[in-house]
Amino acid sequence: MITDGSEKVLIVEGLTDKKQVNKVLAEDLTIVCTNGTLGVERFDQMLEEYALDDKEVYILVDEDPSGMKLRKQLARELPHAEHVYVSSEYREVATTPENVLAQVLVSKRIAVNPIFLI
Repeated sequence: MITDGSEKVLIVEGLTDKKQVNKVLAEDLTIVCTNGTLGVERFDQMLEEYALDDKEVYILVDEDPSGMKLRKQLARELPHAEHVYVSSEYREVATTPENVLAQVLVSKRIAVNPIFLI
């Protein structure tokens, strides 16, 4: 199990999503990339490795068919997770402007750099 001290875990689809989120964050939280849909074995590994049953989990995926499929799968497996949505106008987390991303994250009690909230 990874023990980085963070009690929050944010699940995103890919590395570009992770990079975009990291630009606006002002708190230490674990960001996990699924790299698309998850098989049972990969999900079980993630569940154990990041202790997802014992942490605050947030799901932030693209507003496209593959993202919605992943969100549905994660919602079934992690019913305690909170869902974070980007506007369908931007479709992808990676292309969502930093100020918009910061607003949706702060609405879920995730600390962001205040410069992005102006």
